[in-house]
This record gives sequence, structure tokens and C-alpha cells, in this order.
Amino acid sequence: MSAAGSEARVQTPYLLTEDELDRSLRPRRLADFVGQQSLRDQLSIAIEAAAARGEALDHLLLAGPPGLGKTSLAQIVAGELEVPFVQTAGPALERKGDVAAFLTALEPRSVFFVDEIHRLARTLEETFYPAMEDRRLPITVGQGAGARVVTLELPPFTLIGATTRSGLLTTPLRDRFGIQARLQPYSPGELTTIVRRSAGILGIELHDDGAEAIAARSRGTPRVANRLLKRVRDYAEVRMQGVVSAQAAQAALELLEVDERGLDRLDRDILRAICEKFGGGPVGLSTLAVAVGEEQDTLEDVYEPYLLQEGFIKRTPRGRAATPAAFAHLGLPAPAGAGTPLF
Repeated sequence: MSAAGSEARVQTPYLLTEDELDRSLRPRRLADFVGQQSLRDQLSIAIEAAAARGEALDHLLLAGPPGLGKTSLAQIVAGELEVPFVQTAGPALERKGDVAAFLTALEPRSVFFVDEIHRLARTLEETFYPAMEDRRLPITVGQGAGARVVTLELPPFTLIGATTRSGLLTTPLRDRFGIQARLQPYSPGELTTIVRRSAGILGIELHDDGAEAIAARSRGTPRVANRLLKRVRDYAEVRMQGVVSAQAAQAALELLEVDERGLDRLDRDILRAICEKFGGGPVGLSTLAVAVGEEQDTLEDVYEPYLLQEGFIKRTPRGRAATPAAFAHLGLPAPAGAGTPLF
């Protein structure tokens, strides 16, 4: 899923063009990776054990919302194992020949990273089963009555799959991953550390209170934190002699219309539509989409997750409804019955 229709949003957790171009902020080693302590500990032990045995790491599935570091962790695993890193994405694999081309070209113990693995075609999933379990790749040669199956031996390799929609993975594919982990949103303290690290790499003069102000509005996502840092840097260079203080951060984020809870204007428009136009809801998704001028898919996939996570809206059988927290955030009086479960 792409952030179609919302590419200009600094708050979207999905990749933008500038994110693709700026890879220098990604940590290179596990020790430099901030947050996800339990997962880091698991990976550290698994990597050390695999390296000591001279084996490929077990197949790894990384799940979680976009922008939390799944690709970075995959690259770190390859770096820690000192093996080649080969990357592709589920939608890019269209035919069995595409899968065969990647797998047969792998060097021993390589890391093969498939982003958005839940978007693999079902017929292609079956190609991965024998490759993951037995390191064999059956290929049909010829057509019709003269067709025959040739089995290619594959070198030991590690498949790392990343997904933002783990529920869409089939059970046979999911069960073939020996290590399965879900990344969680980051705490403000962890994001503050990430902002400080990124500022050091970018050569930005950053005050502690400035880092905390950026982290507080980053929606628990390192990608958003780094993007906000760069926008605040631009403001500070033009208006604040290049120093990112709390004052500079707050002024820049107000200019971007990002409030203290990390909501931007479009997020607030959704809440205001539910609270003011529809009396707090419930309101159907299609009606809400027309009211705010957005596509239903964009509302559901891009805007709703954070509003739900923060407790500003709730889903009911009759549509979306605002919570008392939404009214309080907008400075509106909550109507009687707001927050009562709707069945």
C-alpha cells in the first residue's frame, strides 16, 4: 500500500522520495539501533549462534506499521553476519522466473529481503516453500506432454520478509519463518535519542529541548521523526541562525500545522468533521470521506491507524465515532453520551 493522495504529508509513515534518497541516517550495526530492545536481544543471540556455526540465520519475518525500521533491521542482520544483502519487494515479483532469478543468484548465507511480502501472488508463495525448507527450487522445463521438472539446489540463505499487514500472510508461508517478530511504536525517549543521533550525522546544532519537542510530535515513528528534524532544520537555518531549540522546533512545527499530539491539519479535519458535522458520530466511512474530500482507502489506511491508536476515534458497526479525547483535543464540549459503547 502506498501513501497515494498523501505524498505531501510530512506525517505519513510511508516512504517519500526524499526518504529514499537519504539513507545515511539508518544505523549500520545492531548496537546503534535504538528501541525494540527485546527484538534486538533475540536477534543478537540468533546472529551470534549462526555465525559461530557458520550457518545461515533462520528465516525471519518482521511485521509492524511502516517507518519503524524493518528494512534497517534486515540490512543490519546482513551486516552483522557479513554476508551479501539482496533486496526486492513482493509486488516486483510477478512470475516464478523472477523468484528463480533471485534465488539461483544468491551466494551462500546471503540475506534475501522481500519487502511487503504479503503482496506476493499466491502462486509465487508456493515457489518459496521448498526453497525455504529444503533449499530446492523445482522448475518446469518445456511445455505440454514433453514438460519435465528440474530441481535446482540452492545455497543456504536467509529470507527476511517485511510486512505491514501480517494478517494477509497465508499460514503456510508464515509458519516457515523460524523467527517472527512485531515491531512496536517508539517511546518519546527513544525517539529523542534517534533525533539526537540523526542531528549528529546531519551536522545540526540541536538542543535537548528541541529534540524532545520533535520526538513528542513524531507519532512513535523514527521515519517521521527524521523527516520533522529536517523540516525544523530548514526553519532554524532561515529564522534561528541554524540552532534547533525548543522555540525553533515549536515554531517550525506550528508552521507545518503539526500539533503537540502529532496531528496535522488533515487529521484534525477528520476529527472536526465527526465532532461538529455529525455530532460525534457514528458516521459511515463513505460519508466521512466525502465530508473531508479524501478517498475511503486513504482514510482507512493512512489517517485512521494513528487516530485509533491515540484513542481519538473508534470503529463501531454503524461507522466511526469520536471519543471524549477528540472533543477535548479540539477544545469542544463533548455531547452527552460521548464515549458510550455503540452496539
